[in-house]
Amino acid sequence: MKAIRVHEFGEPEVMGLEEVAPLTPGPAEVVVRVHAVGVNPVDTYIRSGQYRPDLNLPYTPGFDGAGVISAVGSEVRHRHVGERVYVAWSLSGTYAEEVLCKEFQTHPLPEGISFGQGAAIGVPYGAAFRALFQRAHGVAGESVLVHGASGGVGIAAVQLARGAGLRVIGTAGTEKGEALVLAQGAHHVLNHRTEGYLGRVQELTCGKGVDVILEMLANVNLDRDLEVLAKGGRVVVIGSRGRVEIDPRTAMGKEAAILGMILFNASDRELASMHAAFGEGLANGTLRPVVGRELPLADAAEAHHAVVESSTFGKIVLIP
Repeated sequence: MKAIRVHEFGEPEVMGLEEVAPLTPGPAEVVVRVHAVGVNPVDTYIRSGQYRPDLNLPYTPGFDGAGVISAVGSEVRHRHVGERVYVAWSLSGTYAEEVLCKEFQTHPLPEGISFGQGAAIGVPYGAAFRALFQRAHGVAGESVLVHGASGGVGIAAVQLARGAGLRVIGTAGTEKGEALVLAQGAHHVLNHRTEGYLGRVQELTCGKGVDVILEMLANVNLDRDLEVLAKGGRVVVIGSRGRVEIDPRTAMGKEAAILGMILFNASDRELASMHAAFGEGLANGTLRPVVGRELPLADAAEAHHAVVESSTFGKIVLIP
């Protein structure tokens, strides 16, 4: 079977499509024939050597995917050959025609959800869920500001927050992105390319400020985020591309909290909780991943350029 392999850290072009040995499951493992692969910004950070310089080379990138189970180990009890699943983490990397997983790294994919949509679940919805509920402890009746709401994590956050009864304000950088955010259920959308756009937050919250902010680019926004928080508000940092200077007195006066978040710190119990929520949301229609672009698996380098250099509009997916 074919898989993307990385033999050295560097630019996207270090990724190449190679022929590798077929996969065989161990006793508690399954093999999934991959129909779609989710591309995440974290994939690019790892490939460049920023996040996991200790990673053994060569390796196959990718955490997310979707497909059909093609083989199961002797101890597998809850998955079967022919079952449609989405993959959230794996043992072998998802940028491939096949992926080896522990049994519960796979999750049932309801009928009506495409493989492309399934590949858009793991990291984006996991990060949004962890930030909103496991870190910020958002509850119905509160308000949330979702920066970058037209991207994969942002769309997930809007859908999850709206489904849980929060009042949602999203941001986007284009008219197309604004329309997408509203279509996902946001009550209001702001264009983050407009000067002073955060000034509208007080108006939209009757002068109170927002209870929760999900921050995708903390090095640009964090100081201004603190100014529009409500008393007792929480900012969860999901992404940042550098350092930032803030005025701690703003946080002091509002007794605000700045919370870090990384999905890889989630416990097995927390992961089980979020995927139970995703399964129900996918089944009842409150969660609907949005695929913005599909590319052949061989074009993984182009996908990595796009995910960090372009305005986000849904999820980028690779098709083996």
